[in-house]
Order: sequence, then C-alpha cells, then structure tokens
Amino acid sequence: MHVTIWNEYVHERSDEAVRKVYPDGIHAVLAAAVGEQLGAEVTVRTATLDQPEHGLGQAVLDETDVLLWWGHAAHDEVDDEVVARVQQRVWQGMGLLVLHSGHGSKIFQRLMGTGCMLRWREAGERERLWIVDPSHEIVDGLDAAYFDLPQAEMYGEFFDIPQPDELVLISWFEGGEVFRSGCTFRRGKGKIFYFRPGHETYPIYYDPNIRKILGNAIRWARPSGSPYQIDAQHCP
Repeated sequence: MHVTIWNEYVHERSDEAVRKVYPDGIHAVLAAAVGEQLGAEVTVRTATLDQPEHGLGQAVLDETDVLLWWGHAAHDEVDDEVVARVQQRVWQGMGLLVLHSGHGSKIFQRLMGTGCMLRWREAGERERLWIVDPSHEIVDGLDAAYFDLPQAEMYGEFFDIPQPDELVLISWFEGGEVFRSGCTFRRGKGKIFYFRPGHETYPIYYDPNIRKILGNAIRWARPSGSPYQIDAQHCP
C-alpha cells in the first residue's frame, strides 16, 4: 500500500511556536505515525506546497492508494489543476483523509459540494472524543467509549457538510460545543474520512489514540474492487 502525506508546510517554517511542536513539519510526524501503525504493509512519501505541482504530479497520484491532506494557511495557493487531478483520483478509487483545518481546502470543498465551514475558538480546551460507532474499523482497538485530548482548538456545529455516510466520532469541548469529528463519505469509488483533531501548536499527532485512528483509517480507505476510469471533463 502506498500512502502520500501532503502538508502545506507553511506554519512550521514561519512560526517558532509551531516549529517547537513539529520541528521537521507536521508531515514528518504523520509519516512516522503511519509507519508505526502499518509497518511493512505501507510505503510512505511526503509532499508539500512549495514543490513542483505541490508534489502531487500525475505519476505520484497514480501510485498513491491513500492521500492524507493537511492544510491551513495556504488553501488558496493550491493550484486548481492539482485539485482537479486529486479529485479525479478519488473518483477512481484513491482514499483521502482530510485532517483538521483541511475542511477549508479546495479539494474537500469540491468533493463535498458545500462551504464546509464551522464555528471555532482557539482556547486550548479539553476535547473529549466519543466513539459513536464502535463497530467501525476506523476505531478498531480503541476499547473505551471515549478518549480525551488535554488541549485542542474548538470546532463547533454547525459544520456545513453533506450528511456523512457514517458518523464514527463526535467531540465535546469544555465550552459545551459538540462537533462531528469523524465522518466518512464516498465519491465515485473513493473513500473519504474527515478527522477533526489536529492543530499546529498542540502535539495532537503524537497522541497514541490519534495515531491508531489514522492507521485504521488508511486501511479502511485503501482502494477496493476493480478500478475504473472517469472522464473528468464530463463530471462537475
């Protein structure tokens, strides 16, 4: 299985507070997490915004079974041609994990067909993630009904997304807000998982529960069945 981790890699190079948490970039920590969880069954590559074609040329995407997407400060800088290329690969069966503020990315908004916006507050509050579908393979191996993150950025409803195919996790925050934090969708042959936790100044991607979910989600999102081609020129 071939996994590509895309990170805009902006905050880590411009903000010392972010660099202290993710000195080699969020993509490096995500890559380590994927390797830890999946071991020999996966090969991992990383790609960043400043690379030619954002590191997502056609040859790279053709080899990618699951793509992880982390963006925040530079959504508008992602080239529309690359977005269309990723969209077509999802239609063809490539899995896509959209993380945290990736809800505002061009690719997620295009695949959802909505604004994908939400309420938010950066207050370092405790987040409790409740497992609401304990039978789902994305939460396989998490035995408790919930787990906590001691500091997190609050995301709250209303979250402007289509009705998820499956709701796996919901979050509660100290301020009382709730949020649909683990949602699955299918577009064409591709499986999509939106996973809310993650912030550039909180060490969330080091958390063992988060890493476990990421590994499970990659296994879930990997292509299945027979591939087929979709003509992007005749799709919205």
